[in-house]
Formats: sequence, structure tokens, C-alpha cells
Amino acid sequence: MLALSCLNLSTDSAGISLKTQELYALVFVTRYLDIFDRFASVYNLIMKLIFLGSSLSIVWYMRRHKVVRRSYDKDQDTFRYQFIVLPCLLLALVVNHKFTFKEVMWTFSLYVEAVAILPQLVLLQRTRNIDNLTGQYVFLLGAYRALYILNWIYRYLTEPYFVHWITWTAGLVQTLLYADFFYYYIMSWKNNVKLELPA
Repeated sequence: MLALSCLNLSTDSAGISLKTQELYALVFVTRYLDIFDRFASVYNLIMKLIFLGSSLSIVWYMRRHKVVRRSYDKDQDTFRYQFIVLPCLLLALVVNHKFTFKEVMWTFSLYVEAVAILPQLVLLQRTRNIDNLTGQYVFLLGAYRALYILNWIYRYLTEPYFVHWITWTAGLVQTLLYADFFYYYIMSWKNNVKLELPA
């Protein structure tokens, strides 16, 4: 998921929303608070560190790197993510599995992840100039979530106690947000034309 963004940022950040990247960094910071007190496996720890490190480094590159930050178009990336963060926090405080700090933050990360793509989609719709790599990046982000849903269905059928309705609902909302983009992406690929989103 983040590898494509890193690849694009190695040359420039045109077409990439810093707001979406910051929201993903917030997702991983709040989701992996258990990294300090709960050890599951070496693999799990390494993957959490990779997600944290890569998401934070992308934000740093887009904000501070002298070459990359010049290609970032902040005049077009104007989505106000307060409209995402505050409602997600309020919802996490009200709707969670258990009212503890880490559980509320984990639930908050699910809600934010579900809508973190909105600034990116708004940026693409506003600029209407979607290069191949950016289009593939957004498509693969959505495909990643859709494949997660298949994983949940499999686990529901094979694991008797795998019922996570908050996770399922957030994942479904996230996948639905991608549906319109999926349609235009597939149509542009099928017709071999440049991807353009309607105004």
C-alpha cells in the first residue's frame, strides 16, 4: 500500500494528497499503541514498525524534502481533515468494544482509515490530471481494502469467534468510497484512455 506512494515520492509528489498521507500516519500511530506493551511475534512487530516508519517518512518527505515538497500542490490539496478527525474521534468515544484508551484509539484508527482516502479523491477530482502511477496507487489502496473484506469473510466462516462488526462496517464504508473511482479506473483501462474523474 505505502510502497507505491514511496515510489512516486522518490521522484515527485504531484497528484498525491499530503492530507491523506497524514491521515494514514495518524491511523498507524493510533492503531499500534500496543507496540510498547504487547508482543505478538517478531513478524508482527516488524510489520508495525514498517507501517509506522513508512507512513511518517512519506509525510516528512512531502513536507520537508527540498525536491519532493516543490512538486506537492498544496493549493489543490485543500480538504479540511478536521471534518474527518473530529467526527471519527467522537464516534470512537461512543461506539467501541471497550471504553479504554487503547481500545478507543484502535477504534478511532478504523474510522479514520475508512475515510482517509477522501482528501486524495477530492484532489484527483479537482485537478483532473491523473497520471498512471497515481491512478494505480489509489486503485491498489482500494483493492487492498476489498481483499481485506474477503479475508474477513473467510475468517468468519472458519473461525467461530471472529465477529468484529466495527471493523467490518468501517471496511465496507471504505470500499464503498472507492466504488466510483473503481468504475472510472476500470473504464479507462478497458477503453485504453487516460483516467479522468468527473467534476
